[in-house]
Amino acid sequence: MNDGRLAVHSGEDGTMAAHRALSWRVRPSAPDAAVLVLHGGREFGPEPVPALNLPGLRMRPFARAVERAVRRSAQPGSDGAAGRSLAVGTVHYRCRGWNGERADAARDAEAALAELAETLGPVPTVLIGHSMGGRAALRAAAHPCVQGVVALAPWCPQDEPTEHLRGTSVLMLHGDRDRVTPPADTDLFALRARDHGARVAGYRVFGSGHTLMRRAGDWHRTTAGLALALLGLATLPDEIGTALALEGGGPEGLGIPLAGRR
Repeated sequence: MNDGRLAVHSGEDGTMAAHRALSWRVRPSAPDAAVLVLHGGREFGPEPVPALNLPGLRMRPFARAVERAVRRSAQPGSDGAAGRSLAVGTVHYRCRGWNGERADAARDAEAALAELAETLGPVPTVLIGHSMGGRAALRAAAHPCVQGVVALAPWCPQDEPTEHLRGTSVLMLHGDRDRVTPPADTDLFALRARDHGARVAGYRVFGSGHTLMRRAGDWHRTTAGLALALLGLATLPDEIGTALALEGGGPEGLGIPLAGRR
């Protein structure tokens, strides 16, 4: 049974150490659902993730935004998460890179999901991933716990598989000024995923690039709201609900302009 630990080599003597792929920020005793956050990385990098890891730090506000959104939706008078609880966790990588066919980040995401299922049971789960973490989240989305994916400026090579996403809700947000992971690649991935039976919608974040720093508040609030909505703890925006219901290979609803907060 995979309990979420992966054996990794440590030291010149080849000894093995267990890598824990999942840590919890919030873990109720019996949560109704879960959100896992996955940070970015590099195309190649077999070295361990450093203690001071900027891609990891970039995702902390997203996790906090999810936690705040749950508290707001649980307040009296809300029709969202009242009486329901949510676990929020972070996926940890063994190394900084994807590393070709090894797909290390995807393996770590799968290990984290295995630990989640072992610990919490088969709770509905949404994955939030940025860049390489978006690719890892999309690759791991066939796990039976995964209800949906919110992919932020995801790294979507043209040969990335999509067949396994059939029946999965995939929401993709990309800045129009991204020069690291092209928005056009995300659009092509979304079209292929829709062709293979995924429910897909997307926002274009105008004025923002790959680091998610410009319009950061819009990124955080929108991502948290979408994650909760996919779990039934909030209401989907009308335009996203309409786009998710579309079938076929058309581009409608894949680049909806994200409105900023006034």
